[in-house]
Amino acid sequence: MIAAQAKLVYQLNKYYTERCQARKAAIAKTIREVCKVVSDVLKEVEVQEPRFISSLSEIDARYEGLEVISPTEFEVVLYLNQMGVFNFVDDGSLPGCAVLKLSDGRKRSMSLWVEFITASGYLSARKIRSRFQTLVAQAVDKCSYRDVVKMIADTSEVKLRIRERYVVQITPAFKCTGIWPRSAAQWPMPHIPWPGPNRVAEVKAEGFNLLSKECYSLTGKQSSAESDAWVLQFGEAENRLLVGGGR
Repeated sequence: MIAAQAKLVYQLNKYYTERCQARKAAIAKTIREVCKVVSDVLKEVEVQEPRFISSLSEIDARYEGLEVISPTEFEVVLYLNQMGVFNFVDDGSLPGCAVLKLSDGRKRSMSLWVEFITASGYLSARKIRSRFQTLVAQAVDKCSYRDVVKMIADTSEVKLRIRERYVVQITPAFKCTGIWPRSAAQWPMPHIPWPGPNRVAEVKAEGFNLLSKECYSLTGKQSSAESDAWVLQFGEAENRLLVGGGR
């Protein structure tokens, strides 16, 4: 019995060393390479337009702001500054989305993003993304990795192809902390033991993101509010809920 257990432990350790650790090292190498290229591009963007400051950073061997979609697909969230002069409008008319509108009495000139505010007072996610796409295209031509990176055309999203192997989407976003969207007000459902009240409070305090990206549920819509809407994303909330292996 002991001999069988020892053999099993040996095989498990061998599998972990030869397969798991090797795969982990390969993934880490890919992420470092991708982030190095993206960081270089974003530095060039910042030189051209200081309002788009790179928020991609390495903390404890992890890259904050990077999400791995698949072994060859990644998304980098670029957090923007100064959302305070806008009201967060989430009335349920735009599924999965919200709009940012100038607060009552606020002037456009008080906003860092003045030229992206529509005549109706909305901060246009589409206009910001379009400007950012132009800046990234220019940065790709100037950065030190221009021989291995190129923009992907035929999309309103900002996407890079690196070494013909990896695709990285860079998404401008605002981080909303201390508030919770009306559309998610029914979470969590009552009379369900998990998550507990303390974890719920943590999640809601962490907040959510507003992403400037295409929302397929709004494809074909024509109103200005819909075309300028921001997509709600709860990545940090999901991470909080997964802490400790809770499900």
